Amino acid sequence: MRTYSLDDVYETRKRRDSWWTVYFVDPVACRVALVVANRTRITPNNLTVFSLVLGLASAVCLAAGELAAGALIFYLSFMIDCVDGKIARLKGTGTPFGLWLDYVGDRVRVVLCAAGLAYGQYERTGEVAYILLGAAVAVLDLFRYVNAPQMKRVHAAIRGERNTEEATPDLVPAPREEDVAPPEPSGFLQRLNAFLARHRVRSHLISGIEFHAAVFVIAPLVGTVALIPVAAAASFLLLANEVFLVYRMWLFARRHGVAQESREHVLV
Repeated sequence: MRTYSLDDVYETRKRRDSWWTVYFVDPVACRVALVVANRTRITPNNLTVFSLVLGLASAVCLAAGELAAGALIFYLSFMIDCVDGKIARLKGTGTPFGLWLDYVGDRVRVVLCAAGLAYGQYERTGEVAYILLGAAVAVLDLFRYVNAPQMKRVHAAIRGERNTEEATPDLVPAPREEDVAPPEPSGFLQRLNAFLARHRVRSHLISGIEFHAAVFVIAPLVGTVALIPVAAAASFLLLANEVFLVYRMWLFARRHGVAQESREHVLV
């Protein structure tokens, strides 16, 4: 059986990832993945199921009012969820079912933990705000995961249509990438993006991963006083990020539509 090195595991990391994963999860997950790969026969699906079990344990702790324990177990659950992907890429043992299991497991974990957190705090205080908090967290997370693949479908459809057009000779040149995609940032933003890229960090403040970390790790560790303010701030930032992404997709589609209309006008 092949013996893997830490450099081999590093090669399985995503080219760019969320800042929470890069700085607070990958340093641990890579070393855990190295041990799992070299010393066990644990499969990625085994790890995904274990991650889901930990997610359930986190939800139980949050429901019981044990916020610190729930936060630490949630972190472990997410970390193991990162390990399963690294093992799959490292050994080439990923499967379509494993992708489905990982995807659904993530959603189940968030819904359970949101419900556990809401129930635990409502039971303790009687404040309906915690019920609304749990519902908002679950709905935002589900919206993000429904919205993301649909936006990818729009981008793929437009790019596919453009590629088909480029393969067919006509009277005008095919639209350039800069004609149909938002312009690249310049100046300070360009330098910042280059710096983040060198460190494998995506150029956004918050995504679903940071959202989960804020609601289920950071806020519970700080204490009950931070639950609603931190969760509300994270929810607002996540929603703002989703709106921005939808806006960029709209620009992308609109510019493609304008370019297509120009081509058709010239051909007529």
